[in-house]
Amino acid sequence: MEHLGEKCAVFGIYGKGLDVARLSFFGLFALQHRGQESSGITVGDGARLLSHRGMGLVSAAYNEEHLKRLQGYLAIGHNRYSTSGNSMLTHAQPVVIDEVKFPQVDQFHEDAETGIVALAHNGNLPSVEALKKFLKDTSVVLDDRSDSELMAEAVGQGLKMGLSLPDSIKAVLPLFTGAYAIVLATPNMLVAVRDSFGMRPLSVGKINGGFAVASESCAFQAMGAEFIREVNPGEMLIIDDHGLASEQVMAPNPKLDIFEFVYFARPDSILSGKLVYDVRRNSGVELAKECKIEADMVVPVPETAMPVAVGYAAASGIPLEMALVKNRYIHRTFIEPEQHVRELGVKLKLTPLAPVLKGKRIVLMDDSIVRGTTSRQLIKAIFEAGAAEVHFLISSPPVKFPDYYGIDTPKQSNLIASQKTVEEIREFLGATSLHFLSLDGLIRATGLSRDVLSTSCFTGEYPIDLHERSKDVTYEVPKD
Repeated sequence: MEHLGEKCAVFGIYGKGLDVARLSFFGLFALQHRGQESSGITVGDGARLLSHRGMGLVSAAYNEEHLKRLQGYLAIGHNRYSTSGNSMLTHAQPVVIDEVKFPQVDQFHEDAETGIVALAHNGNLPSVEALKKFLKDTSVVLDDRSDSELMAEAVGQGLKMGLSLPDSIKAVLPLFTGAYAIVLATPNMLVAVRDSFGMRPLSVGKINGGFAVASESCAFQAMGAEFIREVNPGEMLIIDDHGLASEQVMAPNPKLDIFEFVYFARPDSILSGKLVYDVRRNSGVELAKECKIEADMVVPVPETAMPVAVGYAAASGIPLEMALVKNRYIHRTFIEPEQHVRELGVKLKLTPLAPVLKGKRIVLMDDSIVRGTTSRQLIKAIFEAGAAEVHFLISSPPVKFPDYYGIDTPKQSNLIASQKTVEEIREFLGATSLHFLSLDGLIRATGLSRDVLSTSCFTGEYPIDLHERSKDVTYEVPKD
């Protein structure tokens, strides 16, 4: 698929005697799929906050010297998603309020220490007007500040008035009008909060007498921690010298974003009690019920669609072939490709195996279609490799509406399904046939009830008020 940007991964850990910076590195490494633009870690040692932020992948953002310097007994971390705009270290998180910065080491790394609170945020606030109104009489500069920075500044105001971190957070939570899973730290306390809708995932685990929180449970395995449970919608976790405490600070109204199952989460993560791999495999089974095709092989687009293809092949009896080879080292680069290489497009990332595909009727499986340009190039490449037919099956409904809760979707006018019917999309892609999994089929695949899921990208039903952003949505979309 044309990759959507996920607004980030968050991580937190507390434990005296633990190498919290190094464990944060491994936790963020496991959450790399949620953001590849930048990464940061802030540690607390009881007296101060010390941070390091770097551009690029987790493996490039830190070295041994950085991790050894980040000494403390609590830490929070963040991976930022890739954007289509400029990559700037100033956008990297965690956000630290009232920090004093050291000279920048180079354009890709920055170090800072001291500050009253640090925040890492996964999600998005469609409206920040309430936050700006709250902060307008302070010395905070409001222009060009991200929603995450405004959230951190608001919490900081309570701390400056002498409130504890949990009380400071509770005082400003009504101003956070959107989706968020956040972790915050002072020099001696870690707090995690999930919004009342639970739109973005968050889990808690334990390790050697300490505790960790992460966007996904897969992070715990990478660092040798034990998964305890998911953080409930509207729940606040407080981790300090007294251990782990929980407080339900908002009434829960679960609406997990169903796109986490479709694309974002790792297959080994647990969301709403369901293993993501199982949901994706079930999606393939549902597709086989809805769309019966005479074909020679099922071919998944790596990686997300692979469990889907397993389910479809098993249910349909059509053999599964891994006839698309992915270059696993294609990541964000600061080097512009040469013009000829740029024109190769998708071929740089996926190579069709011509000897396997030649003369065959192919069921090509992917998780979603956004703009359609990448899918079009891929289908063309498969035909050029000798395939006789390419039946394109998608394990989700058409994406017709933009997301305002933490997914970097294009403008609605650039979503192909908001402009074309399924048949018109098929013609644009050049596929022999095209079939999307129905919304009912996708919900059945999750094993959850529809009322605990957000389906806004498919239906335009936004569970959290968009406020002034609602004017950007049109419901005049093609009817199939």
